[in-house]
Amino acid sequence: MGIGGGIFLIALGAVMAFAIQVDPWWIDLHATGVVVMLAGGAVILVTLWYWQDRRRRANGAAQARIPPPDDPPLDPPANA
Repeated sequence: MGIGGGIFLIALGAVMAFAIQVDPWWIDLHATGVVVMLAGGAVILVTLWYWQDRRRRANGAAQARIPPPDDPPLDPPANA
């Protein structure tokens, strides 16, 4: 869903909670709007956490593959 979807849910929840003046008997729009805003915030937090976790793993893997510059060169294979 991503950050855009989370922002959309926050905006939709704010409209439901604060802008709509209709009071249907079958749903509480204020409570539903607050729940949708919280869900949008959770989506944004999970997305940011997932991106940070992937970035940390990718940087660690890239650094593990590159040998430090002061190491002696590797010996060529014996059969080459």
